Amino acid sequence: MFEHIKAIPPDPILGLIAAYAADPDPKKIDLGIGVYRDEHGNTPMLDCVVEAEKIHLATQTTKTYLGPPGVAGFNQAMGELLLGKDSQAISEGRVRTVQTPGGTGALRVAADLMRVARPEAELWASDPTWANHLALFPGAGMKMHSYPYFDADSSSLRFDDMIQALEQRGRGDAVLFHACCHNPCGVSPDPEQWQTIAELASGRGFTPVVDIAYMGFERGIEEDCLSVRLFAEKCPEVIIASSCSKNFAMYRERVGAITVITRDTERAAAAESVIHNVTRKNYSMPPAHGPAVIDIILHSDELKAQWQSELAEMRDRINGLRKTLAEKIAAAGIRRDFSFIERQTGMFSFMGLSVQQVQRLREEFAIYTVNSARVNVASFNQSNMDYFIEALGVVLEE
Repeated sequence: MFEHIKAIPPDPILGLIAAYAADPDPKKIDLGIGVYRDEHGNTPMLDCVVEAEKIHLATQTTKTYLGPPGVAGFNQAMGELLLGKDSQAISEGRVRTVQTPGGTGALRVAADLMRVARPEAELWASDPTWANHLALFPGAGMKMHSYPYFDADSSSLRFDDMIQALEQRGRGDAVLFHACCHNPCGVSPDPEQWQTIAELASGRGFTPVVDIAYMGFERGIEEDCLSVRLFAEKCPEVIIASSCSKNFAMYRERVGAITVITRDTERAAAAESVIHNVTRKNYSMPPAHGPAVIDIILHSDELKAQWQSELAEMRDRINGLRKTLAEKIAAAGIRRDFSFIERQTGMFSFMGLSVQQVQRLREEFAIYTVNSARVNVASFNQSNMDYFIEALGVVLEE
């Protein structure tokens, strides 16, 4: 069976994790993996999650299978969180939300759904986009293309070029968007630009596929769901892949959801049946613990308020780190302009370094980041930021 297979190189992020773990240097810094870290370099559990877990463990009565949709209360709460409780699409019965193993699971289910609905459908994604998008959708048999998005020279959005490219898309095409906190570049459209994009999607008839992995990390829950709600308002069909890994700090619990909006209730029911069919042939039944905990949080006024407060603390800390990092780089006399770091949002920013400079950071200073020079701003703290800036100055000198 296996005598002819060859080893596949590790995923860049997973390989980076292993290399970092094996490095004995006490000054080492991991800027690669996309997890939130506090001032001490830890990724703590949220207090609201701890309390909800206590409730869940005290009240659960069985470990039997959930069934394909997952935790019903979680699905209902996620749909309302994304679209708003007053969503017309929800009230008309045109929305279906199904729990998935993480946001990545939701994206794969979305790809499988599109392959069933329209086998010839092709997907357009921003340039750049999350690296796993480029493996995940083709892995499901979808052909992918890119549209202009990020200007590396100015560290800004190529909005006009993006619109010009999307004007060429039409009915039967799928276009992938990052709802907020773009990974990897940290640059998102503003509200007026999202309005233009949603109107274009409606007019051209392409299907928006929205990846919302960092809800609440850009400006807040309501603000970060603006793009999703505009698409839901203006487009008859929308696919949304959401993740609870970051905003609930429940990474290893693998909590996500796929939400599908269709033209009518009949098509919504049909789409849900296809989702159940493709998941049955994949992982069969979803896990219960994480979604059950989030179900408790989102249906408790007290715990939900606590969650929103803890989420705001994480968001504010990242924004503070961005400001401090940009100011300290400038104060260090580094001639290149890094002020864009403060203007960007979410965990990630491109530093604009060459592969050789990234490798020097790794080999000479034990500072680990991916070859694209995407850094996780949330990994900085008072004890490692100055060391990073010193190393940055060295690799930029040559």
